[in-house]
Amino acid sequence: MWFKNLQIYRLPAPWDMSAERLEEQLAKKPFHPCGSQDMESRGWLSPLGNEVLVHAVGGQFLICLGFEHRLLPSAVVKQEADERAEELAEQQGYKLGRKQMKELREQITQELLPRAFTRRRRMFAWIDPVNGWLVVDAGSQSKAEDMLEQLRHTLDSLPLTLLRTEQSPTTAMAGWLAGGEAPEGFTIDQDCELRSVAEDKAAVRYARHPLEGDDVKAHLEAGKLPTRLALTFDDRISFVLTEKLEIKRLDFLDVVRDQVGDADKDDAEALFNAEFALMTGELAHLLPAVVRALGGELASAPVDTGSVTAELPRLQSEKPVVQPVAADDPPF
Repeated sequence: MWFKNLQIYRLPAPWDMSAERLEEQLAKKPFHPCGSQDMESRGWLSPLGNEVLVHAVGGQFLICLGFEHRLLPSAVVKQEADERAEELAEQQGYKLGRKQMKELREQITQELLPRAFTRRRRMFAWIDPVNGWLVVDAGSQSKAEDMLEQLRHTLDSLPLTLLRTEQSPTTAMAGWLAGGEAPEGFTIDQDCELRSVAEDKAAVRYARHPLEGDDVKAHLEAGKLPTRLALTFDDRISFVLTEKLEIKRLDFLDVVRDQVGDADKDDAEALFNAEFALMTGELAHLLPAVVRALGGELASAPVDTGSVTAELPRLQSEKPVVQPVAADDPPF
């Protein structure tokens, strides 16, 4: 149980929610497979595959949202509709109108849905009710919104807020690169993206390349701002920090993973618990350190699940280290 990406949100610290109460509320909306006419279904699953919806270890909660989608490509529906429309046109002596074609496509969709293949996926979230963290293992904020929206619909109350820091990640990363030094506890690795804020949004990307050289500083002076920067924390966790205050490509290094060695490899639940406890313990140190590196935490605004992406990223009002100009290349 190791998260790969972190979308980070704030809860009151401490959050007055027990595992038992959370379990009761999630049980209101359990996962069910798609019905014969459903394109999608979502609901709460057991993280361990048993009947327990809230997996609690050492006061830390893990929850899992399940999704099922029917795979019915629009091209398949269109092809079938076109073939039937030709047959009807021959029988009737005239082509179907726009309204008739729309009704025919809807009819075919209803006929094909029960026979369409389905695909399932899971999304996990870690809740630290003591320190007030809710972290979704999702590659983007828009994907994390699925989890937040379902929590809103399930829980009686979800006092969730956006994580805000005194410095924007863009401004802080520019300062670290310009000065050639990471904040205390961190080291700068060899992956970075610098992007112009001009209309062309041109970018330069470095992969497995030293970032201490004059070329990086020249790009900063020319106006490109960092949108991603690879870092290592405490020689234990490597990750990429983004301009949106996301943590991506999270990797717990061997010095951390080796600590699971005492767990019984033949006991799946014991191994799962050991990894989850270790992961949450490490993240409990990483997240406050990231906040400190960005100048500390600001009071946050409540999250509106309909506009999370509009709120994030938050580009602070402080003046950036360099002035923006143009460049060229796609992001990674």
